[in-house]
Amino acid sequence: MKGSIIMNRTERAFEIACEVYREHNVDPVKAVETLKTIPVSIHAWQGDDVVGFEQFDSALTGGCQVTGNYPGRARNSEELRKDLDAALRLIPGKKKICLQGHQVDRMFPGVDRDAFTIDNFSGWLDWAKQNQLGMDIAPAFYSHPKLDHGFSLSHPDAGIRKFWIDHAVACRHIGAEFGRTLGTPAVCNVWVPDGFKDIPADRFAPRKRLTESLDTVFAEKIDESVLLDAVESKLFGIGVESCTIGSNDFYLMYAAKNNKLICFDSGHFHPTESIADKLSAVIAQQGRILLHVSRGVRWDSDHVILLNDELLSIAREATVYGYLDKIHFCLDYFDASINRLAAWVIGSRNMQKALLIALLEPKGLACAEENAWDFSGRLARLEEFKTLPWGSIWNYYCEQSGMPDDYHFMNEIRSYEKAELLKRG
Repeated sequence: MKGSIIMNRTERAFEIACEVYREHNVDPVKAVETLKTIPVSIHAWQGDDVVGFEQFDSALTGGCQVTGNYPGRARNSEELRKDLDAALRLIPGKKKICLQGHQVDRMFPGVDRDAFTIDNFSGWLDWAKQNQLGMDIAPAFYSHPKLDHGFSLSHPDAGIRKFWIDHAVACRHIGAEFGRTLGTPAVCNVWVPDGFKDIPADRFAPRKRLTESLDTVFAEKIDESVLLDAVESKLFGIGVESCTIGSNDFYLMYAAKNNKLICFDSGHFHPTESIADKLSAVIAQQGRILLHVSRGVRWDSDHVILLNDELLSIAREATVYGYLDKIHFCLDYFDASINRLAAWVIGSRNMQKALLIALLEPKGLACAEENAWDFSGRLARLEEFKTLPWGSIWNYYCEQSGMPDDYHFMNEIRSYEKAELLKRG
């Protein structure tokens, strides 16, 4: 009886909200149907703290560091897939899974990252096929002995560069196999941690080497029906505060010149710099974008995303101009201080909520006032949009998807924690 009452209340709230939106010439049903078609790529590395499963004798980092020691980190790909299964049951909408290049399903004697094949990821491919999920991949240019002095693709030693070039090529082939088998193109995103902690004497030489390495990585043409290539910049990283070789200027030029997706990570820029503002600038000229959605806090770039102004702005800019087909959404954060499933679910739901709010915006109203130079009316209109009853639409969408509401999913996460996570060493 109680469940029936809740369902009726949700439906009544949905109908009232629909009336409000229709007064603004918005069709909430169409907005929800559109939301269902937007794939969000969920980052697998939240579940293993970006450690991977190669089992080196000693801990290695270099570019990615995760803080916190909440119990239950996935220790192998089987545990990670089990955790993802539990999280995906609480996340509505269309989903993909993105792997880092060291989250292998299995290792083979004498085979290092530069020689990985789909055989190293066969469990992932079988799982994705069974669950009707798309897969993305990113080469892992960190946590390895050959990340020498923090340099990979721009290292002055040709042998080290070749190792990392071969790793990137291997990941492109693995991504292409994901795309062919699963029927949706995999995005393969290249980000390197290369840079200098203090002011370098020569910035040009490593950037020239990075350019040449990337040209070699992408020399083989792979059909975009199975693989899309992306390159990702960063303002700075831990240990490379003075010079990041793969800066935003570098990769903007490279992506435009070589017809690659530019990847914007919302934690990789100055705190006052808006990712949302960059989207229309790139779309107007170059076209395609990969969004890594995270949340920067001071000098850290990868907190669980909140439904805050920055996320709302990113979602709005990504939807209102009708170029959703040119933007690929991937989450990118890692927090080991809280339950990792909760991090996945909260962040993924916030991404979808932001997209829904944007899809429900009465787009023509504020634009009409702007075009009439009525900036006062535009400001009032944009503020009015914030109070429209999108929450009732979201709750109905979750219910129709068989998902709990925005707090009660924690009951399932806590049950899973007791049954599974707390038993891990």
